[in-house]
Amino acid sequence: MGRRREFDVNQALDAALAVFWRKGYEGASYTDLTQATGVERPALYSAFGNKETLFLRALERYYDHHLSFFPAALELPTSRQVALHILRSAVELNTRYPEHTGCLGIHGALAGSDDAEPIRQALIDARAAGEAALRERLERAQREGDLPATANCSVLAAYVCAVLHGMAVQAKAGFDRGMLEMVVDQAMSSWPSDQ
Repeated sequence: MGRRREFDVNQALDAALAVFWRKGYEGASYTDLTQATGVERPALYSAFGNKETLFLRALERYYDHHLSFFPAALELPTSRQVALHILRSAVELNTRYPEHTGCLGIHGALAGSDDAEPIRQALIDARAAGEAALRERLERAQREGDLPATANCSVLAAYVCAVLHGMAVQAKAGFDRGMLEMVVDQAMSSWPSDQ
């Protein structure tokens, strides 16, 4: 009969998420993770497997708990509202936590060793899925007449994501919420419209 786990897995996952968000996958050491979670290394291994699995679980939690604004935005009635909601929500998220600004998904994939390639690829795949979902929503908007027939939905989706990702980098570099909101306003000033 195995020993009962003596810590809350979700609390440990949230603590590990904060470490990964602040330091990235490779920058987070097991010492950082055990100190933040209050769980010794063998118990972390037992609960999550290895550091890669722990990161992937933390990333899943990040998407579920912090990026829920993205699928919610896809349900809004106009393409402009969709893009604006995504960008404004990202500004709020990127600046919400002073101890870990920016975006876990962006910072985790910017650099890494060959050993971290599976993590980098998982982050690339997640971002590509988000961009594809946005492109599909914009294509629907175009079919419904909300976007002009001349709009390139693939480019528009890539543009929104490029602004989104750039703001995450700028937030990590110290841009404040006010500056990022002005970036959103500038980006949205060129949104295509038939009117």
